[in-house]
This record gives sequence, structure tokens and C-alpha cells, in this order.
Amino acid sequence: MQIRMEWRSVTFDWNRARAFLVTAEEGSLSAAARALGLAQPTLGRQVTALEQELGVALFERAGRGLMLTPAGMELVDHVRAMGEAATRVSLTASGQSQSVEGLVVLTASEVYAAHVLPPIVRRIRHDHPGIELEIVASNAVSDLRRREADIALRNARPTDPDLIARRLRDDAAGLYSTPECLARFGHPQTAEDLSRCDFVGFDSIDQLLDGLNAMGLSLTRRNFPVTTASHLVQWAMAREGVGIGVFPTAMAEADPAVTRVLPSLTIPFPVWLTAHRALNTSRRVRLVFDLMAEVLG
Repeated sequence: MQIRMEWRSVTFDWNRARAFLVTAEEGSLSAAARALGLAQPTLGRQVTALEQELGVALFERAGRGLMLTPAGMELVDHVRAMGEAATRVSLTASGQSQSVEGLVVLTASEVYAAHVLPPIVRRIRHDHPGIELEIVASNAVSDLRRREADIALRNARPTDPDLIARRLRDDAAGLYSTPECLARFGHPQTAEDLSRCDFVGFDSIDQLLDGLNAMGLSLTRRNFPVTTASHLVQWAMAREGVGIGVFPTAMAEADPAVTRVLPSLTIPFPVWLTAHRALNTSRRVRLVFDLMAEVLG
């Protein structure tokens, strides 16, 4: 339960409380004045004013120094806690607060989770070891509004007004398989040649089929004898020479086991970084969001 502050009961000045705390810690007005960069008479007036505000004596003379009275002893720990809180406020405002901790849930497609996120996760863990990361590798769209994830990498702009989205870049995909697979189909050189090839497709291929045919291919469902919902399984099948698959060029070009079919055929797609509006109130989620935007952008 949140406790509401009774602000009217706070009847003293924080600057005077700070003067009291530093004097208690330094043991004399002269040492406290040097620590705060104030003139000793100014500091003395602040301590005296606080005693008058609170109606208690906080110090008593002890030779050339000062000692806390019983009332001062009772108050000093509370004021020290105030000082520590004030320091945290200043550090947070200047972006220098202590390490951020807690869980952040990231979701991305299987391919992006396996081939794009690892170096980002390594950097987050190195720079901010207090942050824990849960990776949801799924080709289904997680519901950020229901907080199934904090941050999502998507290939379409979200329409929900409760979500924050930033377009990072445009990626591209191409057609890939093994040289042995392409040899079985006569080394296709044209879009027409691909109509006699086998493809590895999604379990629901209508959108893929329509997209490829819109680019000049003439494919039917018979060209997709193997389908799977898993992008990583598609990739494994293509690397084994089962058929031709559609994969991001950045990933596929780095693998010598596959070769590109019709290099002139490029399928562009956007990369969106998306989060719930709670991003604006969670420092750890904002930190991960901004770092991902920096690396991927």
C-alpha cells in the first residue's frame, strides 16, 4: 500500500537539515563549511535556524568541536537517510545512478532471435549485468498490450495506439538452397525455371505464394512439398538441399553451404522495434530499447 506524504507536517528547510548533517559528520562548523563550500557564519546561521524551527538543541560544545545532543543523535540518522535519497535523485537526474536491475522480455522471430539478438544480448549482459533477459523466439506476434513481452522486433508496423514503434531499417531476403539441390532442377536461371523447383515453405503458404508470384514467379502449392511453421527448420531443410527457401540475405550470405537463386530477385521488408507505452516509465526497458535501436539502426 502506498503511503501518502503529509507535506504540511514538514516544517523545516532541507538546506538547514543538510547543514546539520554535514556538521554532525565533520564534527565542527569550520570543517562542515569547507565541505559545503560555505562561509562558517552562514553555516552556523543555518544550523541555529534549524534548531529554532524544530524547537530542540542539536549540538553542544566539546572543546573546539561540537557534539550531538540526545535530540541531535535521534535525528541524525533520519537526516542522513534524506541525504542519501537526495544523492540518488541527483545521480538519476544526471544519468549516473547505480546499476539497473530486473527482467526484460524480448520477442523476435526465430531467425532474428538466433542470428540477430545474440551479440545484442552479450552487450547488454556485459554493460548491465543486473538486467535479466528472457528471449521469446516465436514467429507468432506476441501481444505487447497484454505484456507477453516488453520489446518486440517485428516486420510490420503495429496499429495499436498503446504501442511505441520505431522503424529501424529495411532488410532484404532472397531465395537460397544448396548447389546440389539446384543441380537437380537444372540450375534455374529465370523466374520461369523456378516453376519446376521444390520449395520449403510456411505451414500457411498463401501469403508467401502470393508475394513470390507478384514478383514474376509462377508457383503453385505443388511447388511446396515441405512446409513448416519454424523458420529455423526451414533453414535446416534448405541447407540440407530439400528445397529452395526464402531467408534474410545477411544471414544466408554468411553461410557457404547455400547459394543464392536469381540474385536479382530481392524481397525487401522493414524492421520495427516495438514496445508498450510502459517503456516511458521503466528505466531498464528503455535502456534495452535504446541499445537495440542503436545497434540495429
